[in-house]
Amino acid sequence: MIAGTFAHYLLLVIGVLGSVAAYTAIQRLLTPPPAPESSDLSQLAKRGLGMTSAFESLDPHGGFLDRLDLFLLKTFHLDVMLEELHMMMGRPDKPTPLDMLHLKELAAVLLCGFFYFVSKSFFLTPFGLVAFFIPDSLFNSRIRARQAVIMRNFPTFVDLAALTIEAGLDYMTAIDRILKNAKVKTELEVELGKMINEISLGYSRRDALKRLAMRTGTQEIRSFVGLIIQSDELGTSLVELLRNYATDMRFRRLNKAEKLAAQAATKMLIPLFIFIFPTVFIMMLAPMLKTLMSGGLGF
Repeated sequence: MIAGTFAHYLLLVIGVLGSVAAYTAIQRLLTPPPAPESSDLSQLAKRGLGMTSAFESLDPHGGFLDRLDLFLLKTFHLDVMLEELHMMMGRPDKPTPLDMLHLKELAAVLLCGFFYFVSKSFFLTPFGLVAFFIPDSLFNSRIRARQAVIMRNFPTFVDLAALTIEAGLDYMTAIDRILKNAKVKTELEVELGKMINEISLGYSRRDALKRLAMRTGTQEIRSFVGLIIQSDELGTSLVELLRNYATDMRFRRLNKAEKLAAQAATKMLIPLFIFIFPTVFIMMLAPMLKTLMSGGLGF
């Protein structure tokens, strides 16, 4: 009796707390945030530096979708993450960071609806919110593919830069000369061209190099940028550093190829056991089974 009464009051408390939490979340979602003051120093600094956000088009006093987007961005701090993913994808026209956010929302809504359609109950519906993070794997796979394209020609570029610098050119002039003589503009040349344009627009060389490393997101280019900055600060020979770095990259690429070749035999076991062995067994045993079913083997 006492246990039943205790469980009743415990469920009642949990229900009240859940209702309060749901009411608070809905109130935060539907209540528009206060409009920023025109004298806000952070807003003035952003406008003065020409910094814009992909989510500035969202109206905090607009419709439900704009409020939902702003609520998710501020609650989970998605604005910086989505803009960083978009930057490492090469800033394509589609999808924009806002499109990426809408894709995550659509995936969550569809999976929640699927769970409700299958179970006919709201109990499993909240588990569909896990789909909100599924598009991140698609974005990361696109980033990895782009990074692979960038790294395909990077060792050759480092060798060319070392030869051009050894001929007497400054490293920025050497990079510009390599870009002008390149017949095919790959992702690497595009990013290097952006770096040269930033320097011509007034960025310092150090900042432009760091922005190059941020846009690509690869450890090799970060190390390359660190070598150039170290050479500028310490006055060491950049040619020897670049040659040693190119040799090290080729050695690591060779080791990676040998590792992948060693793993190929193990990976082949999966299709071997699933597809090849069953087919061989069927071809070998099918005539024997047919003979058995028709009257025996005859001995």
